[in-house]
Amino acid sequence: MTDIGTITVPGRLRGYPGVAFGGYVAGVLAGRAPAKTVRVDFRRPTPVEVPVELTGTDDGGAVLTGADGLLAVATPDEVRLDVPEPPSWDEAYAAAEAYRAAPPAGAVDCFGCGLDRTPDTGLRQHCGVVPGRDLVATAWTAGPALADAEGELRPELVWGALDCPGNAAGRLLGSMREGAVTASLTAQLLRPVPVSARLISYAWVVSEEGRKHRMGVALTTAAGDLCAHASALWVNPR
Repeated sequence: MTDIGTITVPGRLRGYPGVAFGGYVAGVLAGRAPAKTVRVDFRRPTPVEVPVELTGTDDGGAVLTGADGLLAVATPDEVRLDVPEPPSWDEAYAAAEAYRAAPPAGAVDCFGCGLDRTPDTGLRQHCGVVPGRDLVATAWTAGPALADAEGELRPELVWGALDCPGNAAGRLLGSMREGAVTASLTAQLLRPVPVSARLISYAWVVSEEGRKHRMGVALTTAAGDLCAHASALWVNPR
């Protein structure tokens, strides 16, 4: 193993209260792993505002370790997913407005999908049902505060945009319950995402078995160009 260093997730990048936003954590691990595409498995919640150790592995992955043990593991993998055609910008915008008007129970101040976040303080993944299709979707534009030096959405935040839509798909299209958590996220980033671009995030249910719910998630431009996609496994609370 190779010691990469210590990271501390800022409190603003939270998912559930006191817990780091899983999509961001996955993106940080993916960014430090030598492999181009990885699967990130979450073993324990990563705390915010607490230093944790990030270490590279000999197989091209990375591990995140805290005081209580292993937090998350990134291993080389591939995204195996059939991505449906995206909804239009107008369809995604209408779905997002419907979600904001009647959000699912249990909504929290999540960096990825919090209702009170602005384009500069969160990703605003407010995915509502697209009428006539087995999809949830949102239309959005990232704020300039989320950009890197080139004016593009930081890669770890692209990973973040591939997290919360899966929750919406499971809750609104499937049988997933309030309080479910991301167990694993496998993503592939295909092109840079300018923060000025109009974007569409959408998700669908791939399979459900017991407590396990597998979702597909995609991020496109308003013109339908695929920027990133992911396979996400969510697990209901016991």
